[in-house]
Amino acid sequence: MTPLRRFSVMRRLLIGALAALAVLAAADTALWFLATARLENELAAWQMRRRAAGWTAAAGQPVRAGWPLAAAVRLADPVLAGGDKDLPGGLSWKAGQAELAVALLRPQVLRVRVSGQQLLRLSTLPEFGFAADRFEVTIPLGAGPADRLPLDFSAAGLRVAVSTGPLDIAALTVHAAAWPAAPPGEAVLAVICTAATIDLPPLRHARPWPIGPRIAAASFDTALTGPWPGAGDVAARATAWRDAGGKLEVGRLALSWAALGLSAGATMALDEQMQPMGAATARVVGYDATLHALAASGVLGPRVAQAIGGVLGLLARPAQEGGAPQVEVPVTLENRTLSLGPFPLVRLREWVWQ
Repeated sequence: MTPLRRFSVMRRLLIGALAALAVLAAADTALWFLATARLENELAAWQMRRRAAGWTAAAGQPVRAGWPLAAAVRLADPVLAGGDKDLPGGLSWKAGQAELAVALLRPQVLRVRVSGQQLLRLSTLPEFGFAADRFEVTIPLGAGPADRLPLDFSAAGLRVAVSTGPLDIAALTVHAAAWPAAPPGEAVLAVICTAATIDLPPLRHARPWPIGPRIAAASFDTALTGPWPGAGDVAARATAWRDAGGKLEVGRLALSWAALGLSAGATMALDEQMQPMGAATARVVGYDATLHALAASGVLGPRVAQAIGGVLGLLARPAQEGGAPQVEVPVTLENRTLSLGPFPLVRLREWVWQ
């Protein structure tokens, strides 16, 4: 093949490749326009449904974004408030910016990314502010059972403003799923939460934390059984939940805080006086150093700390491979009294339902 012919072939191949890229770009652009338009329509419909239910749902003019790999809509100053029928006092949430996005090649998942300062108020509690380096909620679209409402949340560099100073969480993940129409005896809500490197704010009057200001890791998984909360005030709904056999099952709770290592499983419910009751099995390591720190800081009296240490020491067994002793002990809450094994520790205040 002569050089001139080779050049001609290469030229035709290049033109064909460019034409194919142009067609793909045009198709991708058309798909992006369709997907962002649908996203805007779905957002508007959702806002209308919220408003019809008595909520405030507002934001700035949607701005399309995400091309070429995703369809996204950015909203400035989103606001969501309401829910008084389900939560006394309702809730309110504000943020600097929110982005709703779906990948063009994976449209079954909606990602909501929030940036800037956020403000949240739950019920009658004071409003608090927080921000994060990354704050994202993932919601499957049209996948799985129709009555299942799943949600995944993750945050990195989360900073929460509290009255005594900042609470910093390096990484936080939450997976939640709700089944409002679940049959009796099955979970209506399940939550799995993990957090890593939690730097606690100072205590009041700048007092230090007795066992240190950093929790290395914390996690729990829990399931709520019983009927989905219905109409009425909080006391009426709590009574109906109790009468239907409602329970809160904590499959596993784990905490690593300084010398303290704790893991537990528990079952909670409401007694005849509408007070919390429950039973748990806790496995503890590092209890001796923890009790000494609590006694030294005045949280526990020396005699109380010594008595608890003596009980735990009798129940402790040596850890494998020469580690710290581990104790497994039953914990109960009954008649507002928290007990460690057969020994009552503290009498709790009466819970008043309002």
